[in-house]
Amino acid sequence: MNAIARPALARHFHRIAWLAVALTAIVVVFGAFVRLSDAGLSCPDWPTCYGRATWPSASQDAAAHAASEIRPFETHKAWREQVHRHLAASLGVLVLVLALLAARKRRFGVATILSASLLVAAAIPAYMYGQIGLAFALAGGGEAILLLAALRWSGLGPNAGPRPPPGSSQAHDLAGVAVLTLAVIVFQALLGKWTVTLLLKPIVVMGHLLGGLTTFSLLLWMAWRATGQPIRLAEARSLSRWVVVGLVVLGVQIALGGWTSANYAALSCGGGGWAGAAHHYLDFPRCVGQWWPHADFREGFVLWRGIGVDYEGGVLDGASRIAIQMAHRMMAMVALAYLLWLALRIFRLPGMRPWGAALGGLALLQVTLGVLNVKLALPLAVAVMHNAGALALLFVLVTLLARLKGPGRLE
Repeated sequence: MNAIARPALARHFHRIAWLAVALTAIVVVFGAFVRLSDAGLSCPDWPTCYGRATWPSASQDAAAHAASEIRPFETHKAWREQVHRHLAASLGVLVLVLALLAARKRRFGVATILSASLLVAAAIPAYMYGQIGLAFALAGGGEAILLLAALRWSGLGPNAGPRPPPGSSQAHDLAGVAVLTLAVIVFQALLGKWTVTLLLKPIVVMGHLLGGLTTFSLLLWMAWRATGQPIRLAEARSLSRWVVVGLVVLGVQIALGGWTSANYAALSCGGGGWAGAAHHYLDFPRCVGQWWPHADFREGFVLWRGIGVDYEGGVLDGASRIAIQMAHRMMAMVALAYLLWLALRIFRLPGMRPWGAALGGLALLQVTLGVLNVKLALPLAVAVMHNAGALALLFVLVTLLARLKGPGRLE
């Protein structure tokens, strides 16, 4: 770690940050496994599972709880959902520790974070006892405190004060981004609850995926900034701009992938329609035997539908699901072209060949996994690896954004 960044951070901050990065990757990939194995509603109550902190060991144990009237208990699925919740809760504790360490030298920093966290924690029993309005107010109040603190400590809020001079220890403190990450984690918990209570509503499922990847990106950026090890390049400023564009392109493609998954549209180009299936062909690069089949984009991209609809298995017709699948395929080609161009640009820079090769190789692998998902009828292992591939691409792009520095820059 460089000598400039060290004074503003606790001694082991970067180690805790890297542990949080690794745990986030596990949570995101395991969450994809839960979703793709149709276990997302296997615990119909929240945050417990049929009233238990873990999960029932047998159907008769679950039958005594009111949640059994919502959905029958399935042992082989319930443990997946509840283990995912516990992993996410452990990540939340790590992010809280990082926020406290990063803000400990800020005025009222620790008190601000602890008060917000207590409000959010109090919202959980309020929700469990049926005080929905109170729970929402408590969680919303905690979120507002965290977001205002993140703005103020990042130098963006109305009372932020002057920015610290470059080279000072305060210029390198990560209080703002650490507290923002904690706010994202809290919102992720709310999305996790709404995933269950709103019965896999697609906009919530997609938001939950994007929130997990946002958390991963913020933690990774923090970990690299706390660790130091900048990559010095004369072209750093211009290259960073192209990396940001790459992150936007990748983010749009990930959102489309999440929308495809949440609407069960991955196999919509099968020769027999969505339920298209084992005895029909699974079409690629064409869709249902055509280069441009009938697709209802207007209906396929309605983001919000009614409350009380059970979205497990999807509710859209074939034309709407085809529209989602076609949009995902077209954006995949745009993303592939851009990332390969960026990879080639990076590869040609001195000392950057490994990063260029990694970015280009991962982009090609990700498209290959997407094609295999269609041709092999969405095997669970390939589908989970496709989610992990998006995470790997994010790792490369966010790492470059965090580490690229011009020759004269101190931080």
